Amino acid sequence: MKRLSSIFILSILLILPLNATIPTQQRIRLTDSWEYLKGDLGSIWEAVRPAAPGSSEAVPIWQQVTLPHCFNAEDAVDPDINYYQGAGWYRTQLSIKNPYLNGRIILEFEGAGQKTEVYVYTYKVASHTGGYDGWSVDITEAVQQALANPDCAKRFNGRIPLSVRCDNTRDTEMIPSDLSDFNLYGGLYRYVNLIYQPEVSFSNIQIENPVEKDMKSASLKIQGTFHNPNDIRQASIHLLLKAPNGEKVWEQTTTVLPLGTNPLFETTIKNPILWSPDQPQLYTCELTLTTPQSKQTITESIGFRHFEFIENGPFRLNGERLLLRGTHRHEDHAGVGAAMTEEQMEAEMKLIKEMGVNFIRLGHYQQSDIILRLCDQLGILVWEEIPWCRGGLGGEKYQAQARRMLTNMITQHHNHPSVILWGLGNENDWPNDFSTFEQSAIRAFMKELNDLSHQLDPSRMTSIRRCDFCNDIVDVYSPSIWAGWYRGQFTDYKSISEKEMKRVKHFLHVEWGGDSHAGRHSEYPFNPLQAITGGNSADERAGDFALQGGDPRASRDGDWSETYIVKLFDWHLKEQETMPWLTGTAFWVFKDFSTPLRPDNPVPYVNQKGVVERDLTKKEAYYVFQSYWTKQPMIHIYGHNWRTRWGKVNEEKEILVYSNCAAVELFVNGVSQGVKQRNSQDFPAAGLHWNCILKAGENNIKAVAVKGPGKGNMKAAITDEISFNYQTEEWSNPKQLKLKTYPDKGSIVWVEAQLTDNKGIPCLDATNVISFEAAGDGKLIQNLGTSTGSRKVQAYNGRAAIRIDLNGTCQVAVKSPGIQTAFIEVKAE
Repeated sequence: MKRLSSIFILSILLILPLNATIPTQQRIRLTDSWEYLKGDLGSIWEAVRPAAPGSSEAVPIWQQVTLPHCFNAEDAVDPDINYYQGAGWYRTQLSIKNPYLNGRIILEFEGAGQKTEVYVYTYKVASHTGGYDGWSVDITEAVQQALANPDCAKRFNGRIPLSVRCDNTRDTEMIPSDLSDFNLYGGLYRYVNLIYQPEVSFSNIQIENPVEKDMKSASLKIQGTFHNPNDIRQASIHLLLKAPNGEKVWEQTTTVLPLGTNPLFETTIKNPILWSPDQPQLYTCELTLTTPQSKQTITESIGFRHFEFIENGPFRLNGERLLLRGTHRHEDHAGVGAAMTEEQMEAEMKLIKEMGVNFIRLGHYQQSDIILRLCDQLGILVWEEIPWCRGGLGGEKYQAQARRMLTNMITQHHNHPSVILWGLGNENDWPNDFSTFEQSAIRAFMKELNDLSHQLDPSRMTSIRRCDFCNDIVDVYSPSIWAGWYRGQFTDYKSISEKEMKRVKHFLHVEWGGDSHAGRHSEYPFNPLQAITGGNSADERAGDFALQGGDPRASRDGDWSETYIVKLFDWHLKEQETMPWLTGTAFWVFKDFSTPLRPDNPVPYVNQKGVVERDLTKKEAYYVFQSYWTKQPMIHIYGHNWRTRWGKVNEEKEILVYSNCAAVELFVNGVSQGVKQRNSQDFPAAGLHWNCILKAGENNIKAVAVKGPGKGNMKAAITDEISFNYQTEEWSNPKQLKLKTYPDKGSIVWVEAQLTDNKGIPCLDATNVISFEAAGDGKLIQNLGTSTGSRKVQAYNGRAAIRIDLNGTCQVAVKSPGIQTAFIEVKAE
């Protein structure tokens, strides 16, 4: 009985994880040698008991995986099922080699969804609720106890069995709400790290470095907390501050008593080199903690900048107006769900920066610290928020989680110079998780979070989006303005924005844009929108995202073409250049992402508002933003993936060129159509638009940017060129599916389906649903949530395609409702 009591006490002592991710230079990423089990276990003993191959103890079957791993990597976008919400188990074995005498062994979770329990052998050492904040647990005593257990030591040869249970079961008393327009993923979808620490180590470093308004000096104040379970009473810390070029700026050593929070260093920096999106200059703070037994060195990157939101006016950075040119990001990617690798994150963020972005809202939850570091390095200002998203307001457990996640977000990401806004919620006016919905209770809790945020970080401002009855509580407010998509026409945007700006002190418009189905283009995108009228409001209302019911709107009645959406973006961008009071905007969203609320979208279960697809394939809209926001000379003819245009013989067709160069000359089939000057207020395409006669059959289009003054230093003419077919034959209703194949890479083959009428004429405006099935020696490359990576997808200009990985011969069936199924045999080369 005494032994059982000691184990119980150990579990209680270790069940509370450290609040923050650990400052350290020595992280061992535990990526390999993991096993995963979908579903639950009867007890922790099932994860570690001896199991001979083929025995009943060997059931259930575990599968080998690498981390990060999301157990909704595929089913989140499977067109035929709801995504799995439940338990999933992970297990591995640790080889412990702590180099420190009396050192500590820390497990760090950069993020796991959504509720997590951690076991060392059979001992529960931690639990955590919340899928997005980092957290850590000291497993030193649990490891020692496992090694002292004869059965454990013998069966695992001195290695330590580690088991982790993740659970994303629906729970209304947990944020975010399952009414949110994104998946609440499950799994160890961020990195898990093994950290060895000396017996006294840094727990958290907080750096305050405000810049004076004249930009001539800045204060530097460094505070620290320590992990010191053995109550060591003497330590010293040495600080070395380095400028962005590596030169020493300041150096000092201080003696500390590492208990609680300690102010460590304070000084003034004269004429600091300022951080900005164009020049993201980072200083390095190198801190060395020394005790009689050990030494630990960590580094923190900091940036000096001064920002302010002018009341009813623009945003200023370092004393100058900066128009915030922003987007949004979800932690979501084709084939992996939330389990993005660092390499994938870096590729995405560089693509965002290359588009000209200087601001990003990380929706709708704390994201990986890797993303924040990339924002620091690339020069992207950040609005980061907690996942209090939709559904109403829960009870004390719910509210405690929100407080904890706000505290963790601010504590963990405080030192990033890119962060300017702490978001407290999103669409908190959206009810239906609870039987009651009280605005007064939501206001009271919002006020509490606002006060907590300013207490934790007085240097930054607070913000929310779309909760009008709380717009006076936070520092910066964004109303819902979806001109031209969920409400009204996109020409309403400027007047509505100015009206909304005057209602609050600090206005910042985040979330605008619309959906587009990659590869779908239209000769007449405005024809379906004749019933839509302009007005004084563009607020998204409940149900507007649905594809049926409600008032006429582009989101329901439009064709979801890339052709329409480039015009919508183009109009907003040209208007933003004439709004001197505007702080900035952030369009929704950079990349398509999965959502359980949109099963009937052209790509099922995918929000398609991105300017790139879920695998980072660029849509045409990407280049619209580049033409307004970038300095590097660029040119892009609209329609690179528009294979066939259509119309009458000698009918003039619009050709758009998106470029930031001063002038462009267009050639159609080798004949010049003239030079046009770029003028941002000449809609569309900033004046670079031509009406041209195309010939039936193949056409070649070439655009040449004329050398001259522009945004960039163009040393030579830059060009873009495309070719497409022009179809003059008219078609009737789709009646047939015509199939063809063509090779991709290695064993990968494309299967493409084209809808035609009875005469075999391609139906270029057809949007029928097309489904693919395969049998034999090959498998569909599916469940990617992209226009060519779903086995069920709406046609884009009457066609759809998917890839097959072959290892022999495969029969492919292609179906569309009301049309005879077509078959094709596909053989490996």
